[in-house]
Amino acid sequence: MRLLVVGRLNGQLASAVKMAMQTGAKVAHVETVVQAAHALRAGQGADLLMVDYDLDIAELIAILTLERIHCPVVACGVGAEPRRAADAIRAGAMEFIPLPADPELIAAILAAVSNDQRPLVTRDPAMEHVVRLADQVAASEASILITGESGVGKEVMARYIHQKSRRTDKPFISVNCAAIPDNLLESELFGHEKGAFTGAVARRIGKFEEADGGTLLLDEISEMDARLQAKLLRAIQEREIDRVGGQKPVKVNIRILATSNRDLALAVKDGIFREDLLYRLNVVNLRLPPLRERPGDIVALAEHFVKKYAAANGVPERPLAEATRRSLLRHPWPGNVRELENAMHRAVLLSVGPEIDEGAIRLPDGQPLSEAPMGLAAQAAQRAASAVSAVDEASTRALVGQTVAQVEQQLILDTLSHCLGNRTHAANILGISIRTLRNKLKEYTESGVNVPAPQGAGIYAA
Repeated sequence: MRLLVVGRLNGQLASAVKMAMQTGAKVAHVETVVQAAHALRAGQGADLLMVDYDLDIAELIAILTLERIHCPVVACGVGAEPRRAADAIRAGAMEFIPLPADPELIAAILAAVSNDQRPLVTRDPAMEHVVRLADQVAASEASILITGESGVGKEVMARYIHQKSRRTDKPFISVNCAAIPDNLLESELFGHEKGAFTGAVARRIGKFEEADGGTLLLDEISEMDARLQAKLLRAIQEREIDRVGGQKPVKVNIRILATSNRDLALAVKDGIFREDLLYRLNVVNLRLPPLRERPGDIVALAEHFVKKYAAANGVPERPLAEATRRSLLRHPWPGNVRELENAMHRAVLLSVGPEIDEGAIRLPDGQPLSEAPMGLAAQAAQRAASAVSAVDEASTRALVGQTVAQVEQQLILDTLSHCLGNRTHAANILGISIRTLRNKLKEYTESGVNVPAPQGAGIYAA
């Protein structure tokens, strides 16, 4: 958590800064709005601005908006005059902190805007396997692609990898490629020079330079425009970037992590994602299973969120009733960990008894979890499982009476047909070497079996 304090460090503001530092925040300080804007342009970076309400907060927010710098602002001041506090909120501050500050209020506000307080919680073997792989590669300099459905915790995993890396004491910078318009993302990533476009009143350092020495997370990389992908590829390969409007490249020393909730291999086939960029990003792939595939994590995460939101809201921490645990395990959680977190936040606020019962677990529309359309989901899952079971049974019966060699031959030829004759791809899918595949195909050809030939121009037959 990086906090930039703007204003004169009188006794009360200095005390608030000490409280922030005690929560683990890295604090920097400037005295004026102009100095704050200069620090942010220069790549100092901040996750939150704490600004004395004696300063012109409206001017600061106008500068940030004009220069496309995204950083929440919290106003603070001695005396807590209602009118001035209201003026600060109207100017764009997200919150007001009266001074002298309350330590719990400082901690709660910092936690509300920071993702650093999201530990990796897991007990399920499927997820523990992914964590062991992450531990194995974290200390390397390899680019890592983290994939999985929305809400499974890809950014949490990225932060975990950074914390386990040799760059842990350096910046961790995250850019949501899906949340920033294409025409702004280039400047956000690479920065710009003064006069590069309308509104570029001064040089601004981009996220690549801001992350220098540390880790840059490209969140939802699949949403990046194809033109910008080419510039990103060069930046990753050469470890240097060109600011918008710049005259010479700038060297950067960063480790790249990326996330995607889409199948990038399919996006490559569809022509919307560069294959060479995928190879650069996907040195190691970590696929996070959806919550429904890691039931051992559901209750562990639920208990973690109960503890977190009970403390944040100043309410008693209640245990989960046994019926509640069973209900949580039955629900498919299509929104994954994010949906579970929101549900438990609501449960903490709605619970009134000694335990959190089923009635307190409600979906976003207010419907109790126990009355959710689980029947339809469960029936669909059962129908799918039955259909798969029937297909498996029929497939097994079809194999009876054949030799292992015959079954192997059919599998190899079917896979080769699926790959349009591409020997390299087929070998990768089958998990055998290209040499082994060639020998098998030579054997089949010599025995008179029709072996699929490579199809289409440019297909590498290997």
